[in-house]
Amino acid sequence: MNLPTVLDLIADRETTTSQTATRLREQITALTSELARVEGELADLATTRTTLRALAAAEFTADDPTIASTPYQQILAVLRAAPAGMRAKDICLALDVEPSPKHVEGTRAKLKRMVNRDVLTENEPGVFTLSQKRT
Repeated sequence: MNLPTVLDLIADRETTTSQTATRLREQITALTSELARVEGELADLATTRTTLRALAAAEFTADDPTIASTPYQQILAVLRAAPAGMRAKDICLALDVEPSPKHVEGTRAKLKRMVNRDVLTENEPGVFTLSQKRT
């Protein structure tokens, strides 16, 4: 093999390797950007989880699963006066809250949380009463 042929082979290899290096740098840049985005999302999720745990801790006492916040206490007061139970819309009316779908659904969500905490029962679909453990 003569020197010019060897030099041409080296030049070809250098061109190919340079193109590969450029392609890899572009991939690294794209991956670095994607990694930064994903790490940001992970940080946001961790913050959200921490915030939700803090809010949940503020809503519920540790020793007693009774709901501690004012809206929940108001719902309990209304249900104490209605031993037969009430629907979410009726509770809104009793609390002087406009019975719009948004408010009724918000109240229903609170009622379901209280059922999950064994503070209320829902023996009949949509009708909520105080749990026998609470009366």
